[in-house]
Amino acid sequence: MFPDFGRAIRNTTNQFVDFLVINFGDSFEAFSNFILFFLVKLERVLRAADPIIILLLIGALAYASSRKWALSIAMMAAMWFIGTLGLWQQAMQTIAIMLIAVLISIILGIPTGVAAARSDRFRSFINPVLDLMQTIPAFVYLIPAAMLFGLGKMPAILATVIYAAPPLVRLTDLGIREVDGEVVEASRAFGATRWQILRGVQIPLALPAIMQGINQTMMMALAMVVIASMIGARGVGETVLLGLQRNDSGQGLIGGIAIVILAIMFDRITQAAGQRMQAHRKVRS
Repeated sequence: MFPDFGRAIRNTTNQFVDFLVINFGDSFEAFSNFILFFLVKLERVLRAADPIIILLLIGALAYASSRKWALSIAMMAAMWFIGTLGLWQQAMQTIAIMLIAVLISIILGIPTGVAAARSDRFRSFINPVLDLMQTIPAFVYLIPAAMLFGLGKMPAILATVIYAAPPLVRLTDLGIREVDGEVVEASRAFGATRWQILRGVQIPLALPAIMQGINQTMMMALAMVVIASMIGARGVGETVLLGLQRNDSGQGLIGGIAIVILAIMFDRITQAAGQRMQAHRKVRS
């Protein structure tokens, strides 16, 4: 009654992955080593740094984003509480992986969003791809990722980027499209080129939306930490995973609390930065 499309798709996918491994394995390994070089350096710095320095940096970042001492003190207290849970080192591992994944998402996502804002044809092409990236289960692309990069941090970063980048692309596209057309026309009338309009007008005015996209990307990246721990990425997600494996509800709860605290910390800081940018834009207008 039903044609067997599943076997054809399965065989074609396996053949394609085998082709990539055989013909481009060295390239994938070189790319993996390049990313892991920066990740390992960042993780070593965070884990070796005195916790007081990390707490002061978080407080300074929170104050620079909001200009509110209350938020700065609250974020420092939240991070200090993670240390009291005995998860400081794991939190540093998670932050390192998340920051690298978010940085890659920004490098790929903002130019893609700009291209989508400038071309309706490209936008109609990229939207189904973004829908697929957000809805397909992570384990589906973790299987070929593990074959190409091996177990560990690299496939975890790849999975996190695939899952977390779409909101940044969409909000960058939306922010640039919502820039007042009269402002763009006025810039063009003064002789500005397309690149000058993009760099000096559209991106600055779209920054609140872009910051919101970065905020959402960070939240979705943190949502992947447990899945990342399943393939050897370690971090706070490993605590939750061990609690599940050992039927230790308390350990799982501690890991969950730490993840929630990290999510709140990054959310409040990026939200405050976005609100300040929005306020500055209204003052300039």
